[in-house]
Amino acid sequence: MKLSILRPAIGLLLPALLLLAGCVTTPKINWAARVGVYTFDQTVTEIGPPDKQAKLADGSIVGEWITQRSQTQVFSGPGYAYTTPYGYGMLPPRYMDTMTTPEYYLRLTFSPDGRLAGWKRGAR
Repeated sequence: MKLSILRPAIGLLLPALLLLAGCVTTPKINWAARVGVYTFDQTVTEIGPPDKQAKLADGSIVGEWITQRSQTQVFSGPGYAYTTPYGYGMLPPRYMDTMTTPEYYLRLTFSPDGRLAGWKRGAR
């Protein structure tokens, strides 16, 4: 086949493939099913090292992974226009407000033998 025949097909196929690739989502992990079976090393391999980690006196490890960072948004009211002899002027907004979303985390506790002992999702 000649390349000139394939160009239109590639031009139509490539955007469709990119669109489909962007729609792939990772399945949600069932941590309850992994209790007693999954190890700390497997967790680090799968989701990366924890953002915070502590080793307790009994040898247990508590790791915390941030799943969604906090974000702050700023909102402001409308400014007001006024007329002058030279045209229009603009006053600044009358009020401003901020909204901060919480930070979401996953806390996993591993027993001294390195197996998953418990898990918790939370927000702060």
